[in-house]
Amino acid sequence: MYENLAILAIFVLLYSVLSGGLERTPVNGALVFTAFGFVFGPDGINWLKVDLDAEGLRTLAELTLALVLFADASNADLGVLRQNVRIPRLLLLVGLPLTIAMGIGAGVLLFDELTLLEIALLATMLAPTDAALGKAVVTNPAVPARIREGLNFESGLNDGICVPVLFLFLALATGIEVEHSKPALALTLLAEEIGIGMAVGVTVTFLASRALRFSIRRGWLNETWRQLPIAAMAMSCFALAQWLGGSGFIACFVGGVLFGWLAGEHKHHLLVSAESTGDTLALVTWVLFGAAALATTFANLTWPIVIYAVLSLTVIRMLPVYLALTPMDLRPGEKLFVGWFGPRGLASIVFAVIVLNEKLPGGSTLTTTVALTIVLSVVFHGLTANPLASRLASADASGGPSGAGR
Repeated sequence: MYENLAILAIFVLLYSVLSGGLERTPVNGALVFTAFGFVFGPDGINWLKVDLDAEGLRTLAELTLALVLFADASNADLGVLRQNVRIPRLLLLVGLPLTIAMGIGAGVLLFDELTLLEIALLATMLAPTDAALGKAVVTNPAVPARIREGLNFESGLNDGICVPVLFLFLALATGIEVEHSKPALALTLLAEEIGIGMAVGVTVTFLASRALRFSIRRGWLNETWRQLPIAAMAMSCFALAQWLGGSGFIACFVGGVLFGWLAGEHKHHLLVSAESTGDTLALVTWVLFGAAALATTFANLTWPIVIYAVLSLTVIRMLPVYLALTPMDLRPGEKLFVGWFGPRGLASIVFAVIVLNEKLPGGSTLTTTVALTIVLSVVFHGLTANPLASRLASADASGGPSGAGR
């Protein structure tokens, strides 16, 4: 335990010292963390002794994603979003279903050994985008504001929307008897996940924000305890929503949006420590992912898995996004940018562990495909975030019909 702690602590210290310089390069944090975990883990030089089961990785990924969603949503620019709400709406209502449908079609062509329901599970696991991996884009001022906010809201809501779809396919794949017809079950699950998640996010955040403002006005919140309320608020939203049968991810995102609106001038000071905590949890998650999952992934690779992973990050994501954004006055380059920056990460890890625990006949193929897609996403989205953002900013500055009003 102390050996692992020493290695992780020294790595966190070194990365903290170098983080500012690394952020100006094409190498993003998740890539560094995953590579470090692989090199120092059991399949590398074996200094980092990892003894983490799938449930442990799922819990860590869930908590990390919950905190990142809350913090990112709190920083959202609601003014920009109100003016450009069609972008996330089209991405979620048109692009997301098309992505799942195209993922199913590609899976049918590539995987003879998987059933149709297993392929549907695979497509759903890889449909949501990752708020943590997308942070380099949605916080980059070089990216036009409406694209930043559109991607931010898409990543904040699509994983919660995919949860009931995943559970529907999982129930059908495992032969669980359901009381309702398939369409009714899907609508019931969707309503529960979204409705309970939104209700919990609004209620917890409103009450907690009022309590915080009351405390701040009276000078009761000292500097020591100022670091904790936002992280505790995010965890409360997530855990309570999950406990009540809703989506904790939607609760965190909705709660974060509400907190950002209510907090006013206190928002920045309260969010700083929560963002730091989220970054630290993300670091640990990606280190453990690199140490525990990469070697198994590489050992089980087949050509259909590799082809599907590449398609998932390109055609299966980018074509639906391009088609969904057709009504918008975006340039082709902007539509392609939105389509490309749909990184896969923490949500897909959580979904993969849920499916893995069901021990489906094609479970190994499913989890290997998801893991490879995440690895490729960490590498290629990380390496291209800053260069493509700069190119998009240059094209935007040169003018064009969609450049107005930003």
